Amino acid sequence: MTTVTRLNAAGRRGVAAALGVLLLLAGCTSGDDDASPLPAPTAPPAPPSGAPLPDLPPYPADTHPFGAHWDWNRYDEFLPYLRKLSGSATYHEISWCSIEPVAGQPDWTELDRIAQRSRELGIALNIKIRTEMCWATGGTPEYLRGQANKTESTMPLDMAAYQRFVSEVVRRYTPYGVRQYAIENEVNAPQYWRGTPEEYVTLVTAAAEAVHEANPDAVVVDSGISSVAYGFGVVDRLVRAGRDDEAIAAYNAYFQRRIGTRGRKIPEVDAIETLRTALADETNARNVAFLAATERLIDDGIVQLRQVHYYEHFDGVPALLDYLAAENPADVPIEAWEVGQFWRDGDGDDISRAEEVVKVSTMLLAGGIRQVMWLPLGYNPNNRAGSEVRYGLLEPDGTEREAGRMFESLAIAARGATVTPVDRDGLTGVAFQQGAESTLVVWSSEFNDDLRVSPVPSLRAGAAGVDLAPASGEVTISDRPMLLRATGSPDSILAEVD
Repeated sequence: MTTVTRLNAAGRRGVAAALGVLLLLAGCTSGDDDASPLPAPTAPPAPPSGAPLPDLPPYPADTHPFGAHWDWNRYDEFLPYLRKLSGSATYHEISWCSIEPVAGQPDWTELDRIAQRSRELGIALNIKIRTEMCWATGGTPEYLRGQANKTESTMPLDMAAYQRFVSEVVRRYTPYGVRQYAIENEVNAPQYWRGTPEEYVTLVTAAAEAVHEANPDAVVVDSGISSVAYGFGVVDRLVRAGRDDEAIAAYNAYFQRRIGTRGRKIPEVDAIETLRTALADETNARNVAFLAATERLIDDGIVQLRQVHYYEHFDGVPALLDYLAAENPADVPIEAWEVGQFWRDGDGDDISRAEEVVKVSTMLLAGGIRQVMWLPLGYNPNNRAGSEVRYGLLEPDGTEREAGRMFESLAIAARGATVTPVDRDGLTGVAFQQGAESTLVVWSSEFNDDLRVSPVPSLRAGAAGVDLAPASGEVTISDRPMLLRATGSPDSILAEVD
């Protein structure tokens, strides 16, 4: 496979090498809260913020960017809502060990059914390919997850056999319309990947060769570094650049719902020394190292699409987008395959939590991310946490929540639309233009300050998730998301705001 080296890669790749050596020496795991912290790495300052993320092209008439991830065991319960998301995208995770538990005897039955049902729904299927641990890799698992007892992944014993498996996946599912293939999942976490950053680079390089051999038009996607790891990437970049106050502010905005949930790994931070200590923690250093390794794969053209995971408060989105604008090559698209709302013991009501779904999803889209997939679609009451740590759009039986209705309204507005950000006159949000008509999702970004939009002909307005009513006078915009729809461009609809 031919690779393209990008000139902006060299500075931050030194950080990956330095941290990789430290991790190899330390033999780190994320489960050891009492481990001695690694010394803070020394590295050149981070590059300044890059240009804004590129505008998105118009979505084809039958597609839109608001998808979800769901438990296929509850397909029948979720089917009515899934039909409403037709035209979106989802992903499904497979492993070599689960497809082929006995060498030479693969069973494609379940994945065939998922691929067929996705095609019938009109929802594009992406596939994540993991190894897990079995005869194909050797070793004894340390982590077992879920009812299926999924394990961490590790390097194949026979790389040629691994490549044959990857090629077979691509050849089998290309006719179903599968075009994007992610290699592994959240490799920064030991429960998903037992190996070094460099081993992961080796695996992805081999997988990419197999993917493109089977389908030259297929797209290779990275593992999707975890939401927490992206947060530490954000603050690490700012600290290295000497932007201490910005780093502290970004940390507290990004991690406001996680502070204290992982002991010393995500502590309260009000001074740069505390933040440096947190960055030097073994687990957080691993996070930054794997993020850097992923970006090396992107810079070298081995990975053609960046996968983002984000489960934080919407206040953290601007810092993430600033990071992506600086670190992601402008010609490499970004998709958010996992977007959700982490809030352990959250006390928000259904309306406020649904409005957060709207804000996070639209802010990511306005920042140039071309797909947003909410996870989970439906709350699983049998999860190991014993509570709804990540908020679902649906009840377990498939009943729509307020969040589901609001999310559907975004899908309707975005179908076949051109997407542009809204950031003017104290308003924040996104605009969708479908032919002669535009739909805006906006809220006031001014603290405790409502704004008024003067009506234009044909203007209809209302909260997300409800039928829009004709506007007979000025429309008041508060900090709660509001939909505005009218004939004309977004600028014409916002011609008068005060």
